[in-house]
Amino acid sequence: MRAVTFDEVGAAISRLLAIALPPTRAAETGASGKVADFLLAWWNGQDCGHFPILHLCNVDAVIAEDMVTIMAYLAQESTIYADAWGHRDAMADLWERWRA
Repeated sequence: MRAVTFDEVGAAISRLLAIALPPTRAAETGASGKVADFLLAWWNGQDCGHFPILHLCNVDAVIAEDMVTIMAYLAQESTIYADAWGHRDAMADLWERWRA
């Protein structure tokens, strides 16, 4: 596994949030819910639900690569969450859209 930088993870989170939180519900894609599951499981799996690993097979390779980038970073660093990249409000919005 290659080393992943903080900036690479920040870019991956931003791209994934754009998929999971499109401007309108009508703009959601089939991947939107899977990406939301991934991000919310990382945020708080116990309360927000877990991420089925098979979702990696059910999104396109670019999306899966962003997820793997985040997982690789988590494997090399201590516990860290999306708010470290300034995404606390977006994660709250994500929870509101997909779990409330």
